[in-house]
Amino acid sequence: MTHHVADVPLVDLKRPHAAIAEDLAEEFERIFSGMRLFLGPNVQTFQHDFAEYVGSKHCVGVSDGTEAIYLALRALDVGPGDEVITVSHTFFATVEAILLTGATPVFVDVDATTFTMNVPAVERAITARTKVIMPVHLYGLMADMDGIMDVAGRHGLRVVEDSSQAHGARRDGKAAGTVGDIGTFSFYYSKNLGAYGEAGGIVTDDDDLAARVAVLRDHGSRERYLHEEVGVNGRLDEVQAAVLRLKLPRLDEGNQRRRDHARRYSKLLESMPVQTPELFGADHVFHLYVIRTLDRDALQAHLKEQGIHSGIHYPVPCHLQPALAGRAKNSRRLPVTEKVASEILSLPMFPELSDAQIDRVVGAIESFFASRLSTSVDAAS
Repeated sequence: MTHHVADVPLVDLKRPHAAIAEDLAEEFERIFSGMRLFLGPNVQTFQHDFAEYVGSKHCVGVSDGTEAIYLALRALDVGPGDEVITVSHTFFATVEAILLTGATPVFVDVDATTFTMNVPAVERAITARTKVIMPVHLYGLMADMDGIMDVAGRHGLRVVEDSSQAHGARRDGKAAGTVGDIGTFSFYYSKNLGAYGEAGGIVTDDDDLAARVAVLRDHGSRERYLHEEVGVNGRLDEVQAAVLRLKLPRLDEGNQRRRDHARRYSKLLESMPVQTPELFGADHVFHLYVIRTLDRDALQAHLKEQGIHSGIHYPVPCHLQPALAGRAKNSRRLPVTEKVASEILSLPMFPELSDAQIDRVVGAIESFFASRLSTSVDAAS
């Protein structure tokens, strides 16, 4: 009888749930007995706790990460005729939110090492219509915020940080989301801090921006049935807020485990023909552990055969998406972005990952390159 070895998943969502299941059942019972289902005590508490966690004055809970970006831009009065400078190497929601305001996305390339916004490229992309710079903190690593804030300050521009993959990440002592005018978060279920489905939040130290987002998320209304502007239904519900509130105290420990896993991966992959991510000490929270290799597609297929799940974040850059045709600026080639998209591979990464699982992933990568090498040696002899 062959012994079946369990697959190594890209992310494991069941184990973190087990850790809070009992507390959550009690909280759900409370919610459903009171039937106050949105903007209730769990939302209030989570908003307070998350603001405190990142070191921001305000957190406004919203329905999802896309809505968070959209509402942040709306709060800054971004609309038709305005330009927002961002990156193409991101999930489509970043750009979607810009388009939904009526503004035009302007793409700049990314840095070849960090995969985040190339600061000199930002300066070159600024025009009279530029209103906002929107860096994306990717894979758990913050973009170069000092450089970005310097450019923004000199040109009188606002900064929105897309922090959807950077819960708890820091740079120069400041948490992701707290450096620019507004920081936006997705609490999508697979994130470092994830809800059970969809949720999002915005953080800011600006009282007026926080108040504006709070009104916009609730149909542009402060008082029921009185609408001062056109908003959206972007409220965070009590069930998701309860999940987030119970998970938040475990976030730092989970992030530390991710960093430990990343260190192990990088050490074991040292001798192989792959580019591993820079570790950035305690600042990187490794939402994803992403390597680069010229043999990406063949390697991914090999891992799959070995029962190892991997991902590509993201295979088609935003500027090459069909929906963007004719709707963005500077969509001529972004060479680094395009090259990166063809070479990146996300390996399994989640706090509960075991050393044995990491060793198995690395062993499979090693066997892949060994077989490549022997094939090329055979061909040469």
